[in-house]
Amino acid sequence: MKRRDLLKNAALLAAVSAHPQELLSATDSQPQGVTPRTTDRLDQGPFDIDQDEGWRAIYFSSPSEKPVRNPGLGLVGYIWEENGPSIAARQGRETIAQHVENIAALPFVDILYIRCDWKHVQSEAGRLDLFPFWQLALDAAERHNLKVAFRVQLSNPEFQPDQLALPQFLIPRIPLVKIGRIPRNPDAQYLEPRYDHPEFQRAFNELNDLLAARFDGHPLIEWMDLMQYGFWGEGHTSDFPNPFPDPASARNTFAKMTARQLAAWKRTPVAVNTQPDISNVGNRAIIEMAKKAGAWLRSDSIIVEEPVQIEELASRPPWLAAILEDGGLRRYDVSQIKVDPAGVNLMENYMLHVLDIRANYWGLWTESANLRQYDQKYPRGFARLRAALGYRIRPAWVWQRKRKGTSELIVGIANRGVAAVPGILWVQVKSPESGWKMRGPLDAGHPTGGGIRLCSFMLPQGFMGKVHLSVELEIRPGVLKPVAWCCEQALNADGSITVEVEPGNAPGWRKGV
Repeated sequence: MKRRDLLKNAALLAAVSAHPQELLSATDSQPQGVTPRTTDRLDQGPFDIDQDEGWRAIYFSSPSEKPVRNPGLGLVGYIWEENGPSIAARQGRETIAQHVENIAALPFVDILYIRCDWKHVQSEAGRLDLFPFWQLALDAAERHNLKVAFRVQLSNPEFQPDQLALPQFLIPRIPLVKIGRIPRNPDAQYLEPRYDHPEFQRAFNELNDLLAARFDGHPLIEWMDLMQYGFWGEGHTSDFPNPFPDPASARNTFAKMTARQLAAWKRTPVAVNTQPDISNVGNRAIIEMAKKAGAWLRSDSIIVEEPVQIEELASRPPWLAAILEDGGLRRYDVSQIKVDPAGVNLMENYMLHVLDIRANYWGLWTESANLRQYDQKYPRGFARLRAALGYRIRPAWVWQRKRKGTSELIVGIANRGVAAVPGILWVQVKSPESGWKMRGPLDAGHPTGGGIRLCSFMLPQGFMGKVHLSVELEIRPGVLKPVAWCCEQALNADGSITVEVEPGNAPGWRKGV
């Protein structure tokens, strides 16, 4: 990490630590986050008829319903979850390597996801010790043209009291608080670390910095879930009390941990869980802080969530992505899925609700064989998601206008997806023959789901001939990724489309209509 970044991080952490109440009041007063600023903003209209020298539509594309892999959307296959890998791998019927390959080879999977414990990434202070499934996932993603996302859990109740999420070297250094009896083992209690303890904070800061040094800006990493307080890293400890000595300590500690991560991760998107504040640790402030920093939103279920959580996801700022899963039906076992009298299966009912909140991602969990069988028996669910999830943009119209002695191109970009563009879309017009190019950004989040956004380019004096029209997504400040058009028309090798700029005396020009 560079010295300048360290100084910035220290300043942010100091501000959060010194003024926690100002942080809370500030986030309450601006619930919609901060609109990302753009430089070199393209003219986005309206393009009126006040200067009418002639115009014509020179290109119009038809929408494609085929699946497309673009940054900021997709179906997510799980390499590892809070219980481990696939059931078959846990039972020894397949190796971890086979499980990873089976998930990666599913034709409808776009992202490979890891949700593991702290002990799976670090076994001693000062360095990362990634368990082998990390490299298996990265290698499989590269082979299959996929991406990887992850969360490192600071607490995991699944294997308590026998195992904690913490690495062994850290357990003797920090207090562990008993917060309540484990239902499956009434003689034992859940243990939570004292997150506010100096040893925990030192180790956590090191963990965050090590992970950011390894993965921030990594070309295969799609997003990183913030490492949050509590069970599964979700910002709660269920119906049990939190382990902090008082509410102020809880809120301040949670805020500092969030600020530390937001400061360190600059090139890879981060996601914040939208869990309401059932554990009294300041979740609302955390969510608003993260949104202002550009963090995406996520939830671990779609049907049984509280109304406030669905509202948070559905009403998010348009430039933020939403990541959804549902743990209750994670096995996709066709023999266990209920079907209503109308013939709609419960799993499909669940998954299609993610389109209602304009989501970008849907989690598929770990069971590759079940997922294949489900897709064969109920193909409509995945097909609908792949045709509408996230954003699906195309140059629906391109007009040429005579203006100021040259040609102006106006591009109308349509979005057939349910979600807005998760970031800032940069549009480029380039002449493949003469080599000039023009580019600039649209407003953040545009075009929104189901929407259209227009932009204008004034071409060089007297230019006629072919131009290539392409787009990139600024997914984090200064980080641009190519985006494929979702149209039926042929694309060039670089993903652009070709538009012919025609002479002013060509047939078809309109004026005074």
